[in-house]
Formats: sequence, structure tokens, C-alpha cells
Amino acid sequence: MNTSKIFTLLLIFIISTSFFNCEEKVKTEITKEKPDTTEHKQVNETPEYFLLRPEVEKAYGYSHAVKIGNSIKVSGAVSMDDEGNPTAVGDFEQQMKNCYSDLDKVLKHYGCTFDDVVVENVFTTDMSKFLEFAGYRTEIYKKQFPTGSWLGVTELAVPEFMIEIELEVHKSN
Repeated sequence: MNTSKIFTLLLIFIISTSFFNCEEKVKTEITKEKPDTTEHKQVNETPEYFLLRPEVEKAYGYSHAVKIGNSIKVSGAVSMDDEGNPTAVGDFEQQMKNCYSDLDKVLKHYGCTFDDVVVENVFTTDMSKFLEFAGYRTEIYKKQFPTGSWLGVTELAVPEFMIEIELEVHKSN
């Protein structure tokens, strides 16, 4: 065998050995980062549904909230009475307060507060009115504000609704 072939084979061996060693190191590092699940408390992954206004929610085909493990998704709250009729028609500020009142009831059902909210999405048919009254949120979120989006929309489910607020919540053990 000539020297160049030996050199080429040796070079291929060194490169392939280095590659496998790097790959093995990455696998080891990834394995080390994964927590040992036997040490952690098992989280209930069975969905728990909550209906704030059962008849209204069944008629429209939704659940007001669903909890899976430590995560709770809360459907958009609007300003309505127990029969599903719009309330505070034409009064943006009161509709907003009614939304937060309903959201508070849902949070309390799960033993949560607005401090547990991690995402708040606001949908409104009148963004300038929302911005006018957005300061009210400081009465709701006393520790910190969640992430989220404020979206101007053409319409909501019922023409009299001017604002709808949905939440995502994380409840620590």
C-alpha cells in the first residue's frame, strides 16, 4: 500500500472517529438535560371542563374553560347575562368590567387569580375605546401583566358585544 492511500485511510478513520465522538457527546449532553420523571410529581392530563353558563354554552357549542394538568384555557368572556343576552349595550367600559368579572369567576373555580394568567388576548370592535379604558387592567393585574395580543375585529358573536377577552393560565403545584 502506498503512503497516500495509508494517509487517506488514516484521515477517514480520524474524521469518522471524531464525528462519532461528537455525536456521542451530544447524545450524552441531551440525556443529562432531561429531568428524571420518577422524581417529579405526576400531573393529571385528563381534561377538566367548566361551564360558567351551562345552557348558553351548550347552545353555542363551547366550554368556558378547559384545564389539562397545570394549564387552563379560558374562552373569550363577553358581557352577557345568564340567559346569554348582551348586557351594558353601548357602554364599553362596563362591558369590559363584566368580562373581567366573569373571568374572575372562572379563575376562582380553579383556585386561581389573575396573578396566574400568562396570556390575555383582547378582541374588540372599537380599539380606540379599548385604549381609552385599558388603564382599568391595572386593577386586574396587580403584580405583572401577562403576554397577549389586542386585536381590532369587525364583529364579535353578537352585534352588541364590543369586547371579548380570553385567557391562558398556568397554575403551579
